[in-house]
Amino acid sequence: MRFLPFIVCFISVLVISCNGNPNQKKQPIITDIDEHKIKNQFVEANKQLLKKENDEIDYYVKTHHQNFIKTQSGIRYFVLHTSKQGDSIKVNTKVTLNYTLSLLTGDVCYKSETNNPKQITVGNDDVESGLHRGLQYLKKGDKAVLILPSNLAHGLLGDFKKIPPQMPIIYEIEILP
Repeated sequence: MRFLPFIVCFISVLVISCNGNPNQKKQPIITDIDEHKIKNQFVEANKQLLKKENDEIDYYVKTHHQNFIKTQSGIRYFVLHTSKQGDSIKVNTKVTLNYTLSLLTGDVCYKSETNNPKQITVGNDDVESGLHRGLQYLKKGDKAVLILPSNLAHGLLGDFKKIPPQMPIIYEIEILP
């Protein structure tokens, strides 16, 4: 008998909710989403992440007192030793690199001393797109430092090993003649 009021209330709610007109248009459970507003929020968040990353790279450049050249794509490079060999490297040129790949923190991720020199065909091999682009500012025989923003390095995911997500990377390279 203690549960009688609850049972009556439950049955009343059930009857009322089932009594709707079957031809009546049902209201969507989820309201319309303002796609434009959401897109703008993502764009703003992305701009803030890019600014933060750019500020971190600027700080690195400032503290290392090297005259890095900033390209339109956001790559920064500094030639430590200029080669006297020919023109800049072009797409489809095969190159061999001694390299050290590190983070802005100075943590070394990969080195050619351990992993052997990297041999690539510029523009065609499966390496960071920023490396392909950065090499085109250099010549065979050059020694240089390339700073690749995360979008031209390992992007949103990192490399699942030593490079975290959304992390700019630094290549110290020697392009072997």
